[in-house]
Amino acid sequence: MRLARRIETLPPYLFAELDRKVAERRAAGADVISLGVGDPDLPTPPHIVEALREAAADPSTHRYPSYYGLGDLREAIAAFYGRRFGVELDPETEVLPLIGSKEGLAHLAFATLDAGDEALVPDPGYPVYATSTALAGAMPRLFRLDQAGGFLPDLDALPAASATKLMWLNYPCNPTAAVADGAFFARAVAFAEQHDLLIAHDAAYSEVTFDGYVAPSALAAPGGKERVIEFGSLSKTYNMTGWRVGYAVGSRAAVGALATLKTNLDSGIFTAVQRAAVAALTGPQDHVERMRAVYQARRDVVVDGFRDVGVPLKPPLGSIYVWVPVPSGHSAGSFARELLESAAVVVAPGTGYGPGGEGFVRISLTVADDRLAEAMSRIRSRLA
Repeated sequence: MRLARRIETLPPYLFAELDRKVAERRAAGADVISLGVGDPDLPTPPHIVEALREAAADPSTHRYPSYYGLGDLREAIAAFYGRRFGVELDPETEVLPLIGSKEGLAHLAFATLDAGDEALVPDPGYPVYATSTALAGAMPRLFRLDQAGGFLPDLDALPAASATKLMWLNYPCNPTAAVADGAFFARAVAFAEQHDLLIAHDAAYSEVTFDGYVAPSALAAPGGKERVIEFGSLSKTYNMTGWRVGYAVGSRAAVGALATLKTNLDSGIFTAVQRAAVAALTGPQDHVERMRAVYQARRDVVVDGFRDVGVPLKPPLGSIYVWVPVPSGHSAGSFARELLESAAVVVAPGTGYGPGGEGFVRISLTVADDRLAEAMSRIRSRLA
């Protein structure tokens, strides 16, 4: 049997590989602490769980859901954007619920790119951007994000060409934890207009921010609603990674194209999960500030721990990650291997996010406080 060449050329997914390595070490008896995967350890708020329980008991939710998402959910997403970002959205044409934002990100490439097209992909960046571009038959054209530039692209130097149709952005950023302001998004939208591009902005971490920083929406930039499709997720804001619910909003053309593709590929989100998502977006939001406080305290544990052994770190203002330069004499891979083998601590090597990730590892803040403190104690002992 011969498989499709596109599958044969795919690299192993980074987080699947991390899971495999953790399983191997634990099978050998090691007390492994994984700081690799960004999966919140905090529970979903009770009122959301209760909304799911009630909806799941309703037989009407056991049938096929709407292909385009519940009207109530589309309206709740639009209302959230109005309150949070001052952006008005038409729930019918500018909002599309997704089976998690990753699904929508991956499918967008198939809805917008043809063979021979190019997409500008951040390096380092979330692997799905480059992978989905390549699977769609298009060419990922990497643009470097470096520490000197605050891990923001140099828009004046981006290699846009006539074949370039899409640019991926992600702020607050996975993996670098960099953030962007409204002025940056205004420049990015102007760049997209100049080169007739669509911007796909992954805003999954927009509500996980610290030290007074408030993340803007790219849609709020002048011309943003015409040039941007923005992806959001309930996974990180409401600790709902396993529920698989997110959304795409913005450009009517892009949202419409994604919706057309999805109606041919899936049958929508379980209606009970959609009702729970409505409860999340419209219900009490007090847990969000508590969540931020937990992650900020954990961020400080990581930053202070590395500073104690001479690794200079600036506390990130967003996301659930810390992007850490590796010690002199190490590559990203060798440092990650040493921590796993000698300290039983898993970190994600930066090269898993592109060649521009060399020299860094990503640490996730989604482990219990005592386990994070123990992990940092082990790391400090290796670096002291």
